[in-house]
Amino acid sequence: MGLPPYATTGQRIWYYAFRVICGLIFFFLIAPILIIIPLSFNAEDFFTFTPAMLSLSPEGYSMKHYEDFFTNNDWQQALWNSVTIAPMATLLSVGFGTLAAIGLSQPHVPFRRAIMAILISPMIVPLIISAAGMFFFYSRIGLQGTYWGVVLAHAALGIPFVIITVTATLVGFDRSLTRAAANLGADPVTTFFRVQMPLILPGVISGGLFAFITSFDEVVVVLFVGSAGQKTLPWQMFTGLREQISPTILAVATILVAISIVLLATIEVLRRRSERLRGMSPT
Repeated sequence: MGLPPYATTGQRIWYYAFRVICGLIFFFLIAPILIIIPLSFNAEDFFTFTPAMLSLSPEGYSMKHYEDFFTNNDWQQALWNSVTIAPMATLLSVGFGTLAAIGLSQPHVPFRRAIMAILISPMIVPLIISAAGMFFFYSRIGLQGTYWGVVLAHAALGIPFVIITVTATLVGFDRSLTRAAANLGADPVTTFFRVQMPLILPGVISGGLFAFITSFDEVVVVLFVGSAGQKTLPWQMFTGLREQISPTILAVATILVAISIVLLATIEVLRRRSERLRGMSPT
């Protein structure tokens, strides 16, 4: 979709200026990532480009920081904590978030807007406030510094993403399908799993991926509610920046960027599939 032939000079100027502005904003956002990735292959223990790297000499590049990540016990323990906490938090987020979205999509539910605002408040309230509140609450009920305390805290942060994505999927859902299933004798549980769930599944998976990313990359809440035994990968990176400046952090950051790109690409594929299922996209 380009400019129409009857566009004025002002419209043409704005057309190209808008694209230049968007390009500059995109470059501003992506530049830090573009710097981190090549630095993670630095053969020296520096956070800057060495003369050998700038001259593109093979001696200036090395995989030793990635090797350190996969062989260092501290990094591997942090990775293990992340891959055990994030999936469980994602399952809880998907379960509670999907049920909440379906319930709030019913027109007869009272105070729907108020309940929705409360459920998505973790996305709005500053994270440091939520972390402090969880710390004092968990201290009273005995969950402070436990595995399930961190899992429940991350689940609370992921539920809003699931609610929003599933609610958006339910906008185009034809409710006559559930009524037809009920008329044919299907109970509510069967109707949900065999009629409703297959159609909203892309939104559920997308919300689950967002919840997984939120849990896997979260560091503030785990600093408050976790203990040394629940030190996750972002926590280990934060500790490394404060106590020992190791370029291994750059290698870990590059791996996390690659994981995020794969997950976001999956989310985009699911979004397009959801649009096709709801008849919003011709292809």
